[in-house]
Amino acid sequence: MLVKGWMASEVIAIDENTSMMKATQIMKEQNIRRLPVLRKGKLVGIITDRDLKDAAPSKATSLDVHELYYLLSEIKVKDIMAKGLITINGDDTVEKAAVIMLENRISGLPVVNNKGDLIGVVTLTDVLKVLVSITGIYQGGIQFAFSIEDRAGAIKEVADTIRAHGGRMVSILTSWDSCEKECRHVFIRIMDMEKEKLTALTKELEKRFIVLYTTRDDLSNIPHRQVVKAK
Repeated sequence: MLVKGWMASEVIAIDENTSMMKATQIMKEQNIRRLPVLRKGKLVGIITDRDLKDAAPSKATSLDVHELYYLLSEIKVKDIMAKGLITINGDDTVEKAAVIMLENRISGLPVVNNKGDLIGVVTLTDVLKVLVSITGIYQGGIQFAFSIEDRAGAIKEVADTIRAHGGRMVSILTSWDSCEKECRHVFIRIMDMEKEKLTALTKELEKRFIVLYTTRDDLSNIPHRQVVKAK
């Protein structure tokens, strides 16, 4: 999956001479955590809410409110924005974007085209959306995990067994992490089945293969964070 298919394309950006106070205000009003920074329309950096917090005067400052506001209005984002800009191309994969964010411990990347123009922003939230999409969890709540031989046709044998019992697969994912040599872990998600058919399928799979676990994800009561508005 390509970054350009999952990024936020309506990007709010600011000029490098924008004040720290204005940048903070924009983030709060737009409920965002990062702002690409432009110089004459070209991307030169990015500033995050963390950068703003780190640059803000301590609460223990001896400055009065007028001096504080003056200071915040004088500091420009170009003076506190992250150096060494890291970007991702819109034609790169979301997986590559995830690796870059993981390796650099950042939660978002500006997206550019082949000319270097800013065309969007991709965040960890977008990566999570891709994860949810490729796993198919909304379509199927039952997941089987297997440890199988790393050989041609091994996954097909498992899949054929599931199909023989009327199972409808929505995703097949594999991983070599935390697996012994010459094997791989396979995660197959299927649509819901009648209890009797599922029991029979599970017994057959456990008889023929190494089943690490079987689980059912219940999305009927997903908790949601409550936002308390200030009075």
